[in-house]
Amino acid sequence: MRRVRMLPVAAATWVAAAAAVLVPGSAVPIAAVAWGAALLLTALAVRARGGLLGVLAVVAAAVGAVAVSVGAALPARDAVVAVAGGRTVEITATVSGRPDAAASGDLWFDAVAAEVRAGDEVLSTAVPVRVGATEGVPAGLELGARVRVRGTAFAADAGQRAAVIVRSDAVEVVASPGDGWDVLATVRARFAEAARTLPGDGGALVPGLAVGDTSAVRPELEDAMRTSSLTHLTAVSGANCAIVVGLAFGLAALCGARRGVRVAAGVGALVTFVLLVTPEPSVVRAAAMAAIAMLAVALGRPAVGLAVLSGAVVACLVVDPWLAVSMGFALSAAATAALLTLARPLASGLGRLVPMPLALGISVPLAAQLVCGPLLILLDPSVPVLGVVANLLAAPAAPMATVAGFFACLAAPFPLLQSGLAALAWLPATWIAGVAHAVAAVPGQRVPWPAGIAGAALLAAVGAGIAVAVGVRTRGWRTRLVRAVAIGLVAVVGGGVAGTMILGGVAARWTVPADWRIAMCDVGQGDAVLLRSEQRVMLVDTGPDPARLTACLQRFAIDHVDVLVLTHFDSDHSGGVAAVVGRVGTVLHGPPDADGSRALARLAESGARVMAVEAGDVGTLGDARWRVLWPAASVRTPGNAAGVALAVTGEGIPSTLLLADLDAEAQVRLRASADLGAFDVVKVAHHGSADQDPALYERTQPRVALVSVGAGNDYGHPRASILAVLRRLGALIARTDTDGAVVVWRDGGALRIWRGGVGPPD
Repeated sequence: MRRVRMLPVAAATWVAAAAAVLVPGSAVPIAAVAWGAALLLTALAVRARGGLLGVLAVVAAAVGAVAVSVGAALPARDAVVAVAGGRTVEITATVSGRPDAAASGDLWFDAVAAEVRAGDEVLSTAVPVRVGATEGVPAGLELGARVRVRGTAFAADAGQRAAVIVRSDAVEVVASPGDGWDVLATVRARFAEAARTLPGDGGALVPGLAVGDTSAVRPELEDAMRTSSLTHLTAVSGANCAIVVGLAFGLAALCGARRGVRVAAGVGALVTFVLLVTPEPSVVRAAAMAAIAMLAVALGRPAVGLAVLSGAVVACLVVDPWLAVSMGFALSAAATAALLTLARPLASGLGRLVPMPLALGISVPLAAQLVCGPLLILLDPSVPVLGVVANLLAAPAAPMATVAGFFACLAAPFPLLQSGLAALAWLPATWIAGVAHAVAAVPGQRVPWPAGIAGAALLAAVGAGIAVAVGVRTRGWRTRLVRAVAIGLVAVVGGGVAGTMILGGVAARWTVPADWRIAMCDVGQGDAVLLRSEQRVMLVDTGPDPARLTACLQRFAIDHVDVLVLTHFDSDHSGGVAAVVGRVGTVLHGPPDADGSRALARLAESGARVMAVEAGDVGTLGDARWRVLWPAASVRTPGNAAGVALAVTGEGIPSTLLLADLDAEAQVRLRASADLGAFDVVKVAHHGSADQDPALYERTQPRVALVSVGAGNDYGHPRASILAVLRRLGALIARTDTDGAVVVWRDGGALRIWRGGVGPPD
């Protein structure tokens, strides 16, 4: 029991840290209450000689410490936001994280600001910032370098470590890294150059497996690694760190070293690895978790390891409370806890069915998937069916690739030796890439699962059932009953949810017309319209809810959005943007407000190319052509009247006019300024509100009018007045509140419309 006393301390500290960083105003009250409780409980514990009161006193003290940590950081963060938020700034900072290239070509990195200039205001500080460099990125941008950044700053969302996000078109290195960081940067650069000479996906994976450099990994390989649950191998994670620690332990043991020497060897190897990889926060966290797990296992004290892990979590959160909302930190802690608590019982249970070496090999990835799966559902609502198999097949190759690559990196002064070691690492890396592609190619490898907290809870229940069914020994009727209940839970919950999601997701794709060109998603009171030409996809707005947009994208088998148009930034048009973060090529947008700026920064950071547009801008989507009709250059105030109105025309796609939420005045100005003709399809403005310009619809003569509107909405949309105009013009009206999702395509010369699968196409 004593060995798990730190668990409630870690849990309470985590909850308090999350509350304090997500609601900054709560930090001071939490600290005051917690420290008061700690003093009272300590006094009571002394009189009662410890026990439960002592544990509660430690809980209160830890909660108070993490709240104080947040409170101490807030004044400097608030000052930076007050000076820099929404303004053009010049920031002098020290690079604190590895610069990473996004798919758009932008370069993003973390830094700690030392001085912030905005106009005549100058602020000296020490606050974390996130920088996105669009062009002019200089050489020497390495960890520890001092830089001068010029660009526009936006306040970061609550919970982000960075106080502000800076979009910069000018980054200047004013001082190179010192104290040996430049030597390490040179070593990494030489290793990356040696790896570039290796062929195929194996060559691209070698730097990632060895030192976490994923810059050479192609999008196709990255998708395959994600689909097969092997992503943790392409970046520095606890697995990489554990391999290095295990190697050092093993070599020391072969030399007959005592336990203390073996521990020192493991720690020394881990420190060297962290320095080579770059000791940014995510790497240090992964290293700390791996060190705890490996040391505990090596010392034969997994239960003690759980207590040490809890203590490490508390220490990390007190030093950096923003880790409480970091998915990377949560996954690191969860995977380490799984290794310490579940791997051994799972191996014992599996050993009754398969040879023990195989049981041991299966138990580690199975434990990690059972514990980490519910967290991953929050990022991607699908379950990898063959994830354990993929990890089992890749497991023997990962240590070989990591170790050979690690030594190849150290061999930088000896080019010939470095090339030979890199070639050795290429063989297992190629095997891992082959496993990823083979598993990803299996139909149905990822089963759709409910998104959000509910989906995570359901998967956690299934995972607990599997763990009990496999890991509990059946020595009596009670344990047999427990196993039977667990198996029933897995069968009922897992089978029912998976079946429902398959029928509603994968199978639902079979009901959608294969030739669809325009799809209006049913996202409630909001807009989300898909257009497709030559397998290129445009999404116009995201609706209010990420879960509903995710369901629509799954239904239409959309994994990647080539062009995302955010017409304006009311929540019913941009609230679902989280569903497409990391899956967008280009973003077109109108004038942003503060919330819009944060959404755009998030999309840009995930790899999207972000472009403000105005009337006259044009582009292509497959064989189709899009043209921005509104807003005019003079319209810069965010809101409905500045929404992006778009015309899409071209071979194979019905001519389409999308009117965002433009009011009647903006529609009149659009009609007067744009060269408009008749359109096959018109997306009616503002969900069919009464604030319309009938003459615009008379000019465009829509054959099909799409109304994106929520059932039972409080606005009375769509209004009878605009419906009467559309009927008078002979338009076929389709609306999401009565028809569900609506699909339009061209069949020869005729337009066809499908209304959520209700009845035959019109």
